[in-house]
This record gives sequence, structure tokens and C-alpha cells, in this order.
Amino acid sequence: MSDDFIFTSESVTRGHPDKLCDQISDAIVDHCLRQDPGALIIAECAVASGVLFISAHHGSRVGLTITDVARTLIRAVGYPPEVFDADACAIMSSFKDHGARHDRAPDLGGLTDAELDAVTARDQATVFGYACDQTPVLMPLPIWLAHRLARRLDAASLRRELGYLLPDAKTQVGIEYVGGEPKRIHSITLETTQREGHVPSMPRLRQDLIEHAIVPVLAEERLRADDHTHLFINPRGPMVGGGPAAHSGLTGRKTGIDTYGEYARHSGAALSGKDPMRIDRVGAYAARHAAKNAVAAGLARECEVQLSYSIGMAGPVSLRVRSFGTGRIGDDEIGRRLLANFDFRIGAIVRDLRLREGPAEHPDGFYQRLAVYGHMGRADLDPPWERTDRAEALRGD
Repeated sequence: MSDDFIFTSESVTRGHPDKLCDQISDAIVDHCLRQDPGALIIAECAVASGVLFISAHHGSRVGLTITDVARTLIRAVGYPPEVFDADACAIMSSFKDHGARHDRAPDLGGLTDAELDAVTARDQATVFGYACDQTPVLMPLPIWLAHRLARRLDAASLRRELGYLLPDAKTQVGIEYVGGEPKRIHSITLETTQREGHVPSMPRLRQDLIEHAIVPVLAEERLRADDHTHLFINPRGPMVGGGPAAHSGLTGRKTGIDTYGEYARHSGAALSGKDPMRIDRVGAYAARHAAKNAVAAGLARECEVQLSYSIGMAGPVSLRVRSFGTGRIGDDEIGRRLLANFDFRIGAIVRDLRLREGPAEHPDGFYQRLAVYGHMGRADLDPPWERTDRAEALRGD
């Protein structure tokens, strides 16, 4: 199979309806855990023109003001009222409170090994973590650039400069690989939405977005656009309105964006809207933590960690490592070192990565802020699974 190829990844901004649902779901998780770190909560959303539906189940010592959380988040995204009105939109909810004494997470603080073995997965899951040396944060280059462009389109400064932009946009970056290495930027696509009555000409839109979005982002990158890079700016023409007025949204529909931009495998399970006792979420974080530390330690230039969990068991029934021929040592030896330095039991993951404490330690949002621009590679948030704190131990030199 040829190592010469073009790979594309996409990202979306805060105002994309799917990402609006992810952010609301995780804002509810933050709200619940901030008040009660031992709470269990599952929250899912669907949104369409003028209406938001929320389904939530939780066991907690506190009550939840779900509609207030949702309206606050919608307001922060910045839709104008004619696109999606935070105060006037209809919010319907299906809400099940399991009560404070039922179905709660155990206190993991002082558990012995035997007691951690009793904290078991409630769902079957096979999760994947991935890292590579294509970027400083050890993420694939296409998704890294797509996220950076999406973040730039979301920047308040850009909105002030280009007042016709709405918060719903999509980015896509294509990278040309030669011999498996990123060599040039093949293509960049930006699809933005514009305010009704304020739609610029296509030449102006193209020039504005190249000047104010693409150029500043690429100025900080090793690879730059060249004379043969394809730049597509709203290739289908102006897109007036956008947001839920134009297309519906659903929690968990952007798992490729949330992880590795489809460059590497992921479980396909939604990450947002789930409390830390859901193994399909926290296992993905643990696998990324392990893979990133393996690459940071120099054990391989590229590493995938697969963890498979079964219902009723505390740890994975299987750990598999693949370094795709880039390993300094064998994949089996990388796996042995990971098992010696990481505890992949669900209780230990939650404890070691402080996944219950995150919302209280980040009052401006912990899970909510992960719900856009990806859960992996987030140097801006410094989540525990992005730290290379086990790299030295993994080297074993």
C-alpha cells in the first residue's frame, strides 16, 4: 500500500448545530459534577429551527436547572435572534432523577486495589488512543490545522472585523503525504454562514477569509500554502442564516472531529454528555494518554493503543499496541511498558486523571470546553490525558 496519499480532516465552529448539542450536553455534565462530584449524569440533545430537546438521566444530591444551562450556552455561542433565540426558543426535556441514594458513583479517593477491582465497567467498549509526531501536540496535522482554522473563525476579534459572519462554519484541510510524511498543504476549505442582508460579494468574502483567517493561522505553522494549494471559500456560494435555522443537530454526531479527524481509529461512541464513569468516554482519554506518552518517550513516532472492556470487569480484557513500523522497540514491549506504568481500570482512570474534579477546578467549563475543537490535542486546556508525565518512566533507559 502506497505511503503517498492526500488526507483530509474537518472541524466545525461553536455554532454548528451538532457542536451546539455537544456543548449543551457537556455544560449539563459540568453543572451536575460541579455541585456533586459523585453524581452520575447522561445528557443528550437534539436541535432544529426554534426548538431544543434535552434528554437527561441522573443520580445526584442536587437539582438541575437544565433549561437555564442550555439558554446560557446558546446565548454565549452568539446567534442573532433571527437565527436562534436563546430566550425565545422552545426547550423540551425528558428528565429522570434517580435520586441521591441510588445509582451513584463510588468515592475513589482511598480505595485499595481490591476495592478498585470492584469498580467495573457498565458497558462494553473498545476504545482507541493515538499519537504521532506530526505536530507539537502529537496529533495528525490535518485535524490540527482544521481545528486551528475553526478556532480562528470563532474568534471574537474576527467577528468584530467581519461583522457579517455568523457562528456556524466548517473547515477542512487536506495534507499531501509523501513516504508517510506530511509534505505540503494540498487544500483548505472554509464554509461560513452570513447574516441576512449583510452578505458580501464572493470576491470580498474570499479575500477577507484568506487575509483574516488562513494567513494568520498558517503563519505559525511549518507548512504553508503554496502556489498549488487549493483554497475553497464557500465553494457553493453564500450561505445565509446557518445554525439550527438551516440544519438540525444531535449530540455525539462528530466523533471524528472530537478525536483524530478520521486519521486514526476511534470507537465511534459519543464522548460528550457522559459522566466520568462511562468507560467509552474515559477509556478514550486513557488510551490517548498512553499513546501520547509512548510517542513523547521516543518509543515510536506513531502509536495506537487499543483497550477493550467488558461489562462487569474493572480493567481492559485486552491491550493492543500498533506502531506501524515506526517503533524503536517492538509493539509487545511498548504494551508491557504501558501496562507497567498506567492503571487502565476504570476507577483508577477517573482517580488519576481527576475526571470528577475537573468541573469544580474549571468554573468556566471543563467538559463543555472540550466539546468543540476536539477532546484530544488540547494544549490550550491542559487536560490530564494530554500530559506527558509518564514519558520518562516509559523510556526505561
